[in-house]
Parts: sequence; structure tokens; C-alpha cells
Amino acid sequence: MDPYSLLRPLFFKLPAETAHEYVTGGLRAIQSIGPARRALRSRYTYEHPALAVECFDTTFANPIGVAAGFDKNARVFPALSDLGFGFVEIGTVTPNSQAGNPRPRLFRLPGDRALINRMGFNGDGADAVHSRLAANTDAAGPLGINVGKMNDSDAETAIDDYRRVFERLYPFGDYFVVNVSCPNTPDEFDEADPDHLRRIFETLQAANEDDVPLLVKIGPESPRESLYELVDIVEAYELDGIVATNTTTSRDGVTDPPDERGGLSGKPLETRSTAVIETLAGYTELPIVGVGGVDSAESAYAKIRAGASLVQLYTGFVYNGPSTAREINRGLVELLHEDGYDSIEEAVGADID
Repeated sequence: MDPYSLLRPLFFKLPAETAHEYVTGGLRAIQSIGPARRALRSRYTYEHPALAVECFDTTFANPIGVAAGFDKNARVFPALSDLGFGFVEIGTVTPNSQAGNPRPRLFRLPGDRALINRMGFNGDGADAVHSRLAANTDAAGPLGINVGKMNDSDAETAIDDYRRVFERLYPFGDYFVVNVSCPNTPDEFDEADPDHLRRIFETLQAANEDDVPLLVKIGPESPRESLYELVDIVEAYELDGIVATNTTTSRDGVTDPPDERGGLSGKPLETRSTAVIETLAGYTELPIVGVGGVDSAESAYAKIRAGASLVQLYTGFVYNGPSTAREINRGLVELLHEDGYDSIEEAVGADID
């Protein structure tokens, strides 16, 4: 029996955000001890040549990553790599520190294997994250950096917010993601407005002297025509990919929705996010990072076959624990062999008509 199955009921007796802080505190302690890190890698890393993915000018040992939100402040990304994840995306990082929304702001829905969060871009700010990234350069896998704006920024100031984070953390990211789809920040303006997106992308590309891969993270509610318009803008400004999708404000598929506002993640989002991936992949050849409801080899494989080159999870990690990446990667190799594929890359987009 996996030890986490015994510990999870204890963690779930705590408020969700408190439990998260205990878990990340434990990971911080482990990653400071060399033998402990080696023990983690030995137990939880699963390697197989079929899992390797070439994307964003980087080699990913496997396609399973940790989504933004789990390690907002770049405290535990080395330990997450030791747990067998092929990459980690930190953030969302804002230019300055901010408190986010009042607690409680993170809620479990165990019957639906879901979470609701309204964190509101709480974080330590770009300078603190810069210091941690500079001090921890030994993570095993690629690092993504998700960038956002301050909650009190207007449309004009927000563009400068993205630029400031991008320039401050520029040396450390294997790719950067512009987060314009979070449902938990104040609705001061439409972040996904096409003209606003054009100004963001133009500003960041002007600062992107070394052509570090730039992606945009989108929400799951956009209709097909809006997705096509987004892709056209992304391609016009020569961005490198799309992360699909963020959390949803919908409560479709939830058996007993709590009276809590915020973004829903986990299994109820799986089908919708996969449909968005398939729509995007049928329209563009840009790489897609698929996220939403991934908690097994089968759910990860569905997103890959729908067109995702890489896959991320957060909620599935909360429910399945430290063996999550290992078990998904093992299962992916079996699924590839069953379908006659020699690599993940051969399976990408297999279900697109």
C-alpha cells in the first residue's frame, strides 16, 4: 500500500491550504538533504525512452508536469523534479508580493476529485522568486514560469506587470506562460480582449532578445471562433505554444457544488479541457500543453491523443500523492505499446479527424 493512502485522510482533516503548506514544507526539508533527494529519485522516477518529448527547444524526459499554482513561489521545484515529473511550472508570479484573497480560499471536493480555488495571485513577488531560482539551479527537469499582473492594475499597468516579471526572471525559464485566464482576480478589464493580448505579446517579444519560448494560458469557456482568433493572434506575434486550460467557473459535472466561488479544477474539467485541446490542435501546429482533470495514464493519454505534446496536473497530484508521475508514466508506456507507438510524439494528435 502506498503510504500516501494512509496519510491522505489525515491531511484532508486539515483546511486545504494548511495541508498544502505542510506538504510543501516537507518537500523543502527533503530537498535540502542530498541523500533524501536521491532516495526520492530512486523511488519515484520512472524512465523510458518512449516518454521523451522534444518541445520548446528543450528535451523533456517525460511529458508529465506540475501545473502552475502548486509551487507559486519557487520553493519546492527541485523536489517536484525528484518525484519524477518531467517539468515544473512555477507561479503565477507577480511583480510585487500580494496577499491574494482572504482565507479560506481553497476547497476540496473529494467525491468529484476536484478543487475550487480563489487564491487571487497570492505570492512573494518576482524579486523573492528570483533569489530562490538563483539559489536552486539543480532541478532535474525543465522549468516553466507563469507570469501575471497585480490585482489592482488597470489594463495599461498590467502590460508593464507582465514585462517586469518576464525581464526579472528571464535567465531562469525554459519557457514562460502569460496567464490571462485566471477567474480569481478582480475583473478590472477583459484580459483576453484581442487588442489587449496583442499589446502584451508585442511588449514581451520586444524584450525577448534570446527568443525564450513564450506561451499563453487560456480558459476552458471560449467558443470555437474565439479560440481560432486567439490562435491567429498567437501566430501573428510568433508565440511558441498554448496552455489549455485554466480552471473553470462552471460547476457542470459536480455532484454537490458547494456555495463557494472560484475556479474549479480536477475531474469535472477533464472532458471540456480535452475538447479545447482537440479544437486548437485541429487548427494550429503550435505545441499545446494540456491541463485539466489529469490523474491517470488514461486521462493524460487522452489529452496527448487530442493534440497535447505535454500534460500538466495539480489536483490529481493532491489526490494521488507522490507516486503520481511514476504511475502515469508507467501507464503511458503500456498504452503506447498497446497502440503500436514507439514514442509519445507519435501519439500526439492521433484522435484529430
